[in-house]
Amino acid sequence: MSRYREQVRRMEAERLRLEKKIEASCRNSGHARPQSRREFLNRGLIAGVGTVFLPSIATILARTAHAQAAECQIDNNPMLGAGKIPFLGIDQGGGANIAGSNIIVGGPGGQEDFLDADGYAKLGLPQAILPQNVGVNRDFGLAMHPDSALLRGMLSKTSAATRANTNGVVIPARSENDTGNNPHNPIYGIARAGANGEFVATIGTRNSESGGRSDAPNSQILAEFRPTKVSRPSEAIGLGGGGGDETFPNGRVAEASAILSAMKLGKIDEQQATEALLQCGYDKTTATFNTTVSATDLDPEADANLQAIFPNGELQDGDFRKAAAAMKVVVNGFGGAGTIEYGGRDYHQDPRPETDGKDFVVGQVIGGALEYAALLNKPLMIYLFSDGAVSADTNRPEDDGNGTTKFRWRSDNSQTAASAILVYSPIGPPVLRNGAASQQLGHYRPNGNVETGSSPFANSVETLSEMVVLNYLALHGEQGMFGQVLNNPGLGTGAAVDPFIAFDPIV
Repeated sequence: MSRYREQVRRMEAERLRLEKKIEASCRNSGHARPQSRREFLNRGLIAGVGTVFLPSIATILARTAHAQAAECQIDNNPMLGAGKIPFLGIDQGGGANIAGSNIIVGGPGGQEDFLDADGYAKLGLPQAILPQNVGVNRDFGLAMHPDSALLRGMLSKTSAATRANTNGVVIPARSENDTGNNPHNPIYGIARAGANGEFVATIGTRNSESGGRSDAPNSQILAEFRPTKVSRPSEAIGLGGGGGDETFPNGRVAEASAILSAMKLGKIDEQQATEALLQCGYDKTTATFNTTVSATDLDPEADANLQAIFPNGELQDGDFRKAAAAMKVVVNGFGGAGTIEYGGRDYHQDPRPETDGKDFVVGQVIGGALEYAALLNKPLMIYLFSDGAVSADTNRPEDDGNGTTKFRWRSDNSQTAASAILVYSPIGPPVLRNGAASQQLGHYRPNGNVETGSSPFANSVETLSEMVVLNYLALHGEQGMFGQVLNNPGLGTGAAVDPFIAFDPIV
């Protein structure tokens, strides 16, 4: 962690040095020095969470997209955030079931290269409801078990049109049981790939370094991308720096980055850069067409679309309240990427109606997020993961609470784990890059265990996280930047990673 502390120290030194220049520029330009938080917001000098918009020079130079010009760009029709696909990670803490009972997993031939009956029994499915007997559901493109509680939740919150424009991929990959030490969470890598928001780069529903339970890989962490906690409406509104009926001019970090980058590259001197930062903030605030964000704009409970998706008081339920707050911030572009954490997914020995009930809730959250993106005409990438998984007690069949007999979960089992990606596109169904072969990356053994040699990430959680970042880039057609974004990733670069890209670009 010493490297990150040093980076923070350098950032603070840079901030203090440029603060002095700002003060001098204020004196020379005749603009009074801002005193209040609101005045700093009005000049575009701080983000809504109080971070001065002066990132480290090293970070600025890495963002080549922001280093092309030093002009103050005032957009007549601005897109909030960085124009990237919104990203939501759903972190199920404790070892939830994803494979078999929810998302179908198979052998080397893909999802429908079905496992042995004993293999699916380990994944909770008795003989009567084996997928080879009852078929699969492909309403969301991805093959799911027709009696999946996760699927029922997703169906309950989505329209047929939304489902038709969604596709997914399942990733057989083991991870350690019931621990937050798995470096599962790719949120920093997603931010490195360009995801950013109008107020913050990343958010999480838990106050942790990753924003959820599972860790982020140390190799991806950058202090300036640490998630801001957003788990309720007041925290979403707080991103704007106030409440009530206030409006908050949008600070555009791209312009600040471009100005400071130009200074570092010798295109302009430091005094010019400082003046440009001040003047740009002033001009963008006073321009009659400058976009503003009000407290109501940030409030999920005031959003008619979210009220329709979560009716009858559901927005007051803790599980949905935090999900709606994260959706509001990320899908609208106020934040670039977010993590929604659900704890208590340590399923072993719990009655099947209880565990399927939890799966149903997560399905509702996934479906709600997809539907919200559709209503806003925005693309969305969702990553579903859990620390470890479970295996079933084949001697304990019981009703799942929905009229179907399944096996009760018996014990933690890292060998039965999987993750999944779902992608929504408003312009049409996301296309699998290599057809059905891209719908399952890696495979299971016939006995229901992950084949750990089936992919580079089947037995490496950090590499699994890298694979998610690769696929995020590929959705933008930017997979060629993978090595730069993650700085020599263990997964490899170039042609070596092509087989692990699931989809063609959607933007």
